[in-house]
Amino acid sequence: MADKKQKQKQKRRRNDSDDESELPFKNILKPDPAILETLKKLLLATTTASSSTSKPLTLSDLNLSATCREVTDLSLSSVQSTIETLILQVTHSILSGNGFGFQVPSRASSNQLYVPELDRIVLKDKATLRPFAHMSSVRKTTITTKILALIHQLCLKSIHVTKRDLFYTDVKLFQDQTQSDAVLDDVACMLGCTRSSLNVIASEKGVVVGRLIFSDNGDMIDCTKMGMGGKAIPPNIDRVGDMKSDALFILLVEKDAAYIRLAEDRFYNRFPCIIVTAKGQPDVATRLFLRKMKMELKLPVLALVDSDPYGLKILSVYGCGSKNMSYDSANLTTPDIKWLGIRPSDLDKYKIPEQCRLPMTEQDIKTGKDLLEEDFVKKNPGWVEELNLMVKTKQKAEIQALSSFGFQYLSEVYLPLKLQQKDWL
Repeated sequence: MADKKQKQKQKRRRNDSDDESELPFKNILKPDPAILETLKKLLLATTTASSSTSKPLTLSDLNLSATCREVTDLSLSSVQSTIETLILQVTHSILSGNGFGFQVPSRASSNQLYVPELDRIVLKDKATLRPFAHMSSVRKTTITTKILALIHQLCLKSIHVTKRDLFYTDVKLFQDQTQSDAVLDDVACMLGCTRSSLNVIASEKGVVVGRLIFSDNGDMIDCTKMGMGGKAIPPNIDRVGDMKSDALFILLVEKDAAYIRLAEDRFYNRFPCIIVTAKGQPDVATRLFLRKMKMELKLPVLALVDSDPYGLKILSVYGCGSKNMSYDSANLTTPDIKWLGIRPSDLDKYKIPEQCRLPMTEQDIKTGKDLLEEDFVKKNPGWVEELNLMVKTKQKAEIQALSSFGFQYLSEVYLPLKLQQKDWL
């Protein structure tokens, strides 16, 4: 009986081995030690580049034709005094007969500027008047005043609240959270401080797993012992400190599904890395956390996103900043993120089946063409080539398309082969 069971096990192993050998491109994979050597060279190059740069370029170092606006981290007492000064100026304006209003920096697209030397989007210095005594702006001026009053309370009490908390202080006035969120960014810009300085945070969204140890409000967190779900990225970056890692790179993943696959397969043990995701659109906390890891640990960052225009937009938000928060791009952007996959050229290269590819919609094609007009895309010829291919073929694919070869193809073949071939842009 025991011999029979042993024979069945051996047969299953042979079948598993046969299945694995049939996986596309698995036969050209080198042994893991050879791939690890490639990653060590990438890490060395990144570390050398970081140490050779004595001081990062800033806006003040550049002689730009346009005046630009940037914010800084301010203490609660500084935020409080800036609000009080602003209200005194408004009061003086009213008493002088000039009316009640705020000078609000414009965050419109026409007031944005991509700076190639910094490789990020910044905000120019144009501002507009938001008067109370005007039908088109009276409500927004009221919302601005309300937000300023609430931030002042937070400074006095030295506490944090979520953006949702802020919205529910006056639902009838705000009507929709997008409106209170937008004015919150206006207020940060008016006060010249980062949004984090206002003590208003978003709910936890991003997660991290892998070869990282850090302190969260004094508690030491080992991200190799957080299970498949990983550690939620703290919404307040001030709580994070003492980062330590033996990782060779950071793997930035667009979607939760791919993140879970890699976490469950413990990809970070096979190839020492830190895996992070914001589960879609990048939130402020994940962007701050990624930048902190990059700057403190001096690790290369490789990105895994969908092969569609929105995947590239998400990658660009991490790397160059969003137009919505361009005023704080210095703190929110992570330099030199490399596009690992899934790229349009991978669809044919890895023989992804036609039934796993999706036709691009008219909106997808328009978004792709719009991206081709962006300066931060034009700066990278590889991105231009890939985007042109995407628009030409009118095909897109999600990371999960690789599951057509097997649920673990992403971690077992695709990513190791990408790393082996240094196939990143």
